[in-house]
Amino acid sequence: MGVKPVTSLGRSGLSDWLIQRVSAVVIAVYVLVMVGYLAVHPDLSYLQWAALHQQFWVRLLTLATVLAIAAHAWIGVWAVLTDYVTVRLMGAKATVLRIALELATIALILAYVVWAIEILWGA
Repeated sequence: MGVKPVTSLGRSGLSDWLIQRVSAVVIAVYVLVMVGYLAVHPDLSYLQWAALHQQFWVRLLTLATVLAIAAHAWIGVWAVLTDYVTVRLMGAKATVLRIALELATIALILAYVVWAIEILWGA
């Protein structure tokens, strides 16, 4: 059994790769849907835009996209921090710095997800 980094949370490289690919597809679908809608409605008013975003399917797709962006960002930032902070700096101070940066990233991503949920489903 191999040694796993403390922050891997039981993930493997394959699962990270798969999450990155699936999240990229979700983000691409959202972009295509929004660009397609804007292409069909070139003279879009605010009321039409607001009405679109009141529809359940748009809220659900937007939520899926926010969650995909969060997962995609976390894996990307984690990979960069693991590669450059730990490997390049080496030592105990680098590990403390990396973990602090990871925790800050998690807090920021979580705050953005909660904020997006409040915007989408709040009153």
